[in-house]
Amino acid sequence: MHEQDEDTDETFAEGVLIEAIENQLASGEPAAAQATLNKLTLVGYERDEILQLMAMVLADEIQAMLDDQRPFDNARYEALLRALPSLPDEAE
Repeated sequence: MHEQDEDTDETFAEGVLIEAIENQLASGEPAAAQATLNKLTLVGYERDEILQLMAMVLADEIQAMLDDQRPFDNARYEALLRALPSLPDEAE
């Protein structure tokens, strides 16, 4: 049962992160979000796959923000988006 709870939490968290990415795309802020979607679409990624990659980047920045007890770093977040499809732990 405990493992199922973790899966539910992960699914919920991923859904929230993807919703945040969708909101960024809709608002055009940051511009790097739309640029990343366009770039990855051009090289053959599916939209769902792109949103998952972008959500992983957002999660990485949120985790770094919590770990370092600092505000959200837009510059770092945009740099990580631009580095996709390389994920944060691969990029650093």
